[in-house]
Amino acid sequence: MAKTTFTCNDCGAAHKKWAGRCDACGAWNSIVEEAALSQGPAKKSLGAAKGKRVELSDLSAKDAPLKRDESGIAEFDRVLGGGLVPASAILVGGDPGIGKSTLLLQAAAAFARAGHAALYVSGEEAASQIRMRAERLGLSDAPVKLAAETNLRDILTTLDAERPKIAIIDSIQTMWADNVDSAPGSVSQVRAAAHELTSFAKRRGISVVLVGHVTKEGQIAGPRVVEHMVDTVLYFEGERGHQFRILRAVKNRFGPADEIGVFEMTGGGLAEVANPSALFLSERENPSSGSVVFAGIEGTRPVLVEIQALVAPSPLATPRRNVVGWDSGRLSMILAVLESRCGIGFSGMDVYLNIAGGMRISEPAADLAVAAALLSARQDHALAGDTVIFGEISLSGALRPTTQAEARIKEASKLGFTSAYVPTSAKSPVDKDFSLKKLSDLNDFIVEVFGNIEA
Repeated sequence: MAKTTFTCNDCGAAHKKWAGRCDACGAWNSIVEEAALSQGPAKKSLGAAKGKRVELSDLSAKDAPLKRDESGIAEFDRVLGGGLVPASAILVGGDPGIGKSTLLLQAAAAFARAGHAALYVSGEEAASQIRMRAERLGLSDAPVKLAAETNLRDILTTLDAERPKIAIIDSIQTMWADNVDSAPGSVSQVRAAAHELTSFAKRRGISVVLVGHVTKEGQIAGPRVVEHMVDTVLYFEGERGHQFRILRAVKNRFGPADEIGVFEMTGGGLAEVANPSALFLSERENPSSGSVVFAGIEGTRPVLVEIQALVAPSPLATPRRNVVGWDSGRLSMILAVLESRCGIGFSGMDVYLNIAGGMRISEPAADLAVAAALLSARQDHALAGDTVIFGEISLSGALRPTTQAEARIKEASKLGFTSAYVPTSAKSPVDKDFSLKKLSDLNDFIVEVFGNIEA
């Protein structure tokens, strides 16, 4: 008798029967019926027949260093860890319309012009539509081979015959494996297609780039096992209202995770941004209250961004707390520390916090800069325009040390900043003209910058 399973399209959880709501992730109408992959009679146990013995080696064995293929797009190569590793599988996700297809078409053209055979397979567009975009981007002369196909068996046969250096599959959710009894985009189809393409990449030495759709929560749609299968997972981020786009590595077996590459969306496609700090601060004019420059680290790169805060009296019983580009829970913690440890309350006030330029910050080293921006907006007191701030705030109000403090200070000095407020553990810079103001407690920082503040 054929066995049927019920699987959630959002999280991949298996259920014994259909339900309107998934117990695992809480999504509604996401559970679909799927036939099992194997419905034949029970097979013999694996121990009944002997397999081939696997060759073993020890940790002292010497392997040849990985040879990377560079595309010539420095920001793209940087996020990959210095270039594309042969036979690697890469998953790229991002919001609809953010520029994933544009970025990968430019990357395919760059690889092809560098002498690496590139093949672009689209399951969402016709070949004529891809050529139209290539003409708009000025890539018509690039020797990239195109295909518009969704049948996985035909795609694998074509890749085996052509043997390109890099193959881009746009997107994994449109691929259809004829040996899986479910619709394209389902959990079974995505899992099977990703497994076949990743295994093919390892066997044939072809680098495969898979484009993945994202859910409304920002996660790549389909089962999470796909992210475990591939070697590298990249997210293409950005705000629709800003021209900046950030390519971020969240997993990389061949390079540093959390590395970023910064691009600017222009009429001719995506342009590299070699110095993102200068670009993020380019619109910053005279210092104003609520504006603070934070010296952050993204991957291995120091980046300076502007943190903006606005504090206003609230007519509501529960004041607003709106955050863009930072963790809202972290903001609540900073406000609680300011009230409990420093006696400075924000009750009855709406608080708005924004990271300028569409940047997203996740590191706790931004705590002190956020606190400074909040106090600056509350007191209507502008900080000096040549000052940067970084440091983590503990629940006791103490300032904790941060990683790579020297790199942060060096980047600030290079961009013309002359002073910084930092935790006491930070080392003094080589530049003697740079003033480093070391503080051990949040109260010390408030007195140093704002003087005595009334609650």
